[in-house]
Amino acid sequence: MRVATLTLALLLALPCASGPAAAQEVTLKLHHFLPAVGIEHRGWIEPWARGVEAASGGRIKIEVYPSMQLGGKAPQLFDQAKEGVVDIAWTLAGYTPGRFPRLEVFELPFLASDKGEITSKALWAYAQEHAVEDLKDVKVLAISAHGKGNLFVKDKVVVKPADIAGLKIRVPSRTINDTLALLGALPQGIPAPGVPEALAKGVVDGVMFPYEVVPAFKVHELTNHVTEWMGDRALYTAVFLLVMNKASYDKLPADLRKVMDDSSGLALSVEAGQRWDEWDQLGRDAVTSKGGVVTKVDGADLDAWKAATAPVIDKWIADRTAAGDDGAGLVAAARARIAQFAASP
Repeated sequence: MRVATLTLALLLALPCASGPAAAQEVTLKLHHFLPAVGIEHRGWIEPWARGVEAASGGRIKIEVYPSMQLGGKAPQLFDQAKEGVVDIAWTLAGYTPGRFPRLEVFELPFLASDKGEITSKALWAYAQEHAVEDLKDVKVLAISAHGKGNLFVKDKVVVKPADIAGLKIRVPSRTINDTLALLGALPQGIPAPGVPEALAKGVVDGVMFPYEVVPAFKVHELTNHVTEWMGDRALYTAVFLLVMNKASYDKLPADLRKVMDDSSGLALSVEAGQRWDEWDQLGRDAVTSKGGVVTKVDGADLDAWKAATAPVIDKWIADRTAAGDDGAGLVAAARARIAQFAASP
């Protein structure tokens, strides 16, 4: 009788020991391409992951793997998330040219804001209306952009469009590739992790980068001249995607899906843009501390760059229209969103 009583007591206690909190603990793997020393990893990705863990009461654990530690190359990150190789990936849309055609509009010359926060707000709003098809294979956690992109070169001052002709320049996306090629440069599509080696070995003469990523890749040590385009529109920006495998998201219990939803979306996208803007100053400081010379393009020279790069926009519109989209409408929609948030950030 005593044994039976003890057995019954144990059986009654089991549901408490294996209740929802114990049974629904989840470990998610987040993979990205930047180094752990980079401020993007330390200042945005890691804090976000720890914030999700805290919001879930410890039931979600996010393991972050920088520098492609789980294998593959940076252009494969989106597919790693789509196919479930990893649960979450942070990547650059431009690493896979043509994969996100409707989002490319923000990478066109002098369309995006010079502020990452404004462009990130515009991107999120625009994507809900015009880029659903581009992103249908994943759960989108954030869409963001850095501030204005600049040109970092060694022993060369670039002011006018003709000054870039013949230079081998690393570019992050197809649109900026087309832009520089039109001006006579020799663009090279190299993922960010390959930039230090490419500069050190002379594979490229310079790189297109925002300031914020400069310290992580020692660009301020490998170049000595920076060209900045002034005004409130950027020569280029890049679109970043934080995406989650659909099955990994769907199998979460409802309350943990809510944690993920509450920790992502517009607010996370805007936060990324804000952080990028703040970190730009750190990159500027790194450049000037090494004696780098900053050349600011403004006035008639800036007008010359806008005129010289306008055909890239015209061609993009024609290509998207031929593909079945309203190319002019997409450009107008992106510009309207940028103007909207620039007017009331």
